Amino acid sequence: MPLFGEQRDMSMYKHIMVPVDLAHIDKSETAFVIVADLAKLYDAIVTYVAITSNVPGAIAHNPEEFAHKLADFAKAQSDQRGHRTAAHSVVSSDPTVDLDKKLAGTVDELGADLIVMATHIPNMADMLLPSHGGALARHTGASVFLVRAH
Repeated sequence: MPLFGEQRDMSMYKHIMVPVDLAHIDKSETAFVIVADLAKLYDAIVTYVAITSNVPGAIAHNPEEFAHKLADFAKAQSDQRGHRTAAHSVVSSDPTVDLDKKLAGTVDELGADLIVMATHIPNMADMLLPSHGGALARHTGASVFLVRAH
């Protein structure tokens, strides 16, 4: 802790990671507004992260096309909301099974110190399957900010 009169780094967060599902962007709007505000407040970079498969899917035909769409999304967020952004796509042979592990590894890879992610209102299934946000809080050193969709 700094002594009286000493300078200290006022930037609480420097790198914010935002996991996104490109198939359900519309359900995360509230989180995107909040992360932009936090990024501007702390002069932090926001990296939008998405996991894809190496086989053709509804969003993209291949990982390269998926990465391009994620980069376009990140740029659009920067243009619309005025904060610094980056995009990071991760390829998995089974994104559903690997999601939490891949996201946790990406937190470390990026050096993210805050994760902001949209979440849903809890339901009965959440008692059987743990939340992705909870898994990230347990397996990373980053703070996790869960934003309820409205």
